[in-house]
Amino acid sequence: MKKLFVTGTLILLLSMCFACSGKGKSIEDVEQIRDNKYSCTYDGIKHEFMLELPETAEGAPLIVMLHGYGDSGEGFRSTTHLERAANEKGMAVVYVNGAPNPNDLVSARGWNSGIGGEGNDDVGFLKAFVKYLQKEYSLDASKTYVVGFSNGAFMVHRLAMEANDTFSGFVSVAGKMPESVWNSKNAKNNIKFFQITGEKDDVVPKKSDGSDAYAKDPAIEDVIDYYVSSNGLELSETVEIGEGSVINKYSKDGSDNAVWDLFVKDGRHTWPTEKTNGVDANAVIIEFLTGE
Repeated sequence: MKKLFVTGTLILLLSMCFACSGKGKSIEDVEQIRDNKYSCTYDGIKHEFMLELPETAEGAPLIVMLHGYGDSGEGFRSTTHLERAANEKGMAVVYVNGAPNPNDLVSARGWNSGIGGEGNDDVGFLKAFVKYLQKEYSLDASKTYVVGFSNGAFMVHRLAMEANDTFSGFVSVAGKMPESVWNSKNAKNNIKFFQITGEKDDVVPKKSDGSDAYAKDPAIEDVIDYYVSSNGLELSETVEIGEGSVINKYSKDGSDNAVWDLFVKDGRHTWPTEKTNGVDANAVIIEFLTGE
């Protein structure tokens, strides 16, 4: 890899391509904007990202953070700061920008989760992006996780079906599984999945409030049942946290796979915090991913 300095900005010119599974498009034009903020392109689409590395990066697990519709990686970082807890555990975190839908001139940044039909190849992008980071920073390819909120969480469900050869753990916060993903879901899975849902979230269809009756997308209870059964798991523990919130934990002896389902009491379409919900989403996410 060659490095050039131009007017004080470090531009990284890649001497090779980092493509997903050796096929498809690649990550190109990686440029350092400032400190830990970078930009890159994939299939001609520009993405910016903020990389937060632990003290020792070599062999570190990686968490990829996907923002909600209209937000940015930088905005998602300022809202959640998951990197603080993750870096302490020796985990790297990257906040990455989605892009507008090229078929919709008025769309904002987001992820092609399968809800809107055609759009950017975000599955291909994220697989190639992860492989680039793993190679560039010698990260642990066997411990690569993705965490999303809202539209980013819809994308997490799609990645669980289409990119489980790249990601081993998935966390959906205020996310639903799009109908198109549900209709083409895998018969069997071999993953870790954590769903966090607000009791009063008006975006995620739920049987608990009858909102699934008016939605094209499946009820989140059915989605959880699917993840549990497709991984061959059983309910192992029910834990009450915060102010009446409940986590159902599903596991199987001899397997690292797990499904957690956190139902946030009085929670809405937001990222749960100790202050607003009595639930520290960052803490439970890190516990789920690390087992500590």
